[in-house]
Amino acid sequence: MKMNYAQEPTPYKDLNAVLLEMVQSQQVVLGDTLLGAYLQGSFAVGDFDEHSDVDFIAVINEEISGDQLADLQEMHWRLYRLESKWAQHLEGSYFPAASLRDYKQLGDRLWYLDHGSQSLELSVHCNTIVVRWTLREQGVRLAGPSPVRLVDPIPASVLRRSIKADMSDWGQEILREPERYNNRFYQSFIVLSYCRMLHDLHNGKPGSKRAGAEWVKANLDPLWAGLIDRSWSGRPNPAVSVRTPADPAEFERTLAFIQYIIAESNRSGSEMLIDKTEGE
Repeated sequence: MKMNYAQEPTPYKDLNAVLLEMVQSQQVVLGDTLLGAYLQGSFAVGDFDEHSDVDFIAVINEEISGDQLADLQEMHWRLYRLESKWAQHLEGSYFPAASLRDYKQLGDRLWYLDHGSQSLELSVHCNTIVVRWTLREQGVRLAGPSPVRLVDPIPASVLRRSIKADMSDWGQEILREPERYNNRFYQSFIVLSYCRMLHDLHNGKPGSKRAGAEWVKANLDPLWAGLIDRSWSGRPNPAVSVRTPADPAEFERTLAFIQYIIAESNRSGSEMLIDKTEGE
């Protein structure tokens, strides 16, 4: 089956060339197993810049065979070595269509390319309600049908419960094993992610880290503004920052910020946001 490829899915010419190479290579490897390819994440919600991850979803109609997996591993190894810097910012999963369609089918591990990685590994990273919602409502088509045809509608109440659970579960994990996250990359990533999640909980739909950061600065305790601004400025060069220990005082403040944001999510206003859509 021949696919029609989106010619300019992003404003960046060199990124578009990388994406076209990726999708064409995926179709060579997977053939009719590949149903479509899409961007989600920051490029879908529309608040991206030259430091953003390039979050993709490749939708497949059957499980990847051993031979196909070996060829995909080789393909991603080759893509990583393209001259464009965007080739090192790809991140995404190969998502079986039946599982993608139903937001209740959580927990299965997918073949996943981590940001900055050269090979696929099994992970639940993209198998979330938030990814499904973003893909369905705002996904950028690279090839294949409209993503609306691939994902069933997700009620706002379900989305809010998922966001709130993610905030709590991830926060407990970080606070339980902080040394796993004690580097400059994660320090910035955690602060901006919790800003985004609280903003998403308030709005009832996924948004961007930038919008979340500005919303928290405008609506919550201004004492956190400096930490948020420093986290935003720490986004460039993730390959370096992930190997650099975080400033001890800044990391301790980040752990306190997690607890503060989770407490805000538990306030009565957030609970009302969840409860008022319960009947959807």
